[in-house]
Amino acid sequence: MGGFNSRQFQEMLENAQKQAQDLQHKMKQTVVEASSGGGTVTIKMNGQKKVLETRIDPEAVKAGDVEMLQDLVTAAMNAAGQKVDEAMQSTVGGMLGGMGIPGL
Repeated sequence: MGGFNSRQFQEMLENAQKQAQDLQHKMKQTVVEASSGGGTVTIKMNGQKKVLETRIDPEAVKAGDVEMLQDLVTAAMNAAGQKVDEAMQSTVGGMLGGMGIPGL
């Protein structure tokens, strides 16, 4: 019966800690951009879901429809958040696959 020794456990723990650090770095480096209203509102967000930039077409402001503009900002924010989630799932899946853990 193959035993699981403490050295193996320590190596796995160190590998997991490195993977977590790599993921944090990747989250900071990942930048996504999403828009709504055909580009009326554009949001740039990093992998930590921190908004880096918001662009609003000046014509949307001139229209004076505040509710529409609020909806477009909300939609662009949600789309950017979804893109971050997808990027991070891809990254995490790749990292876990590289760990050689059975069943992952």
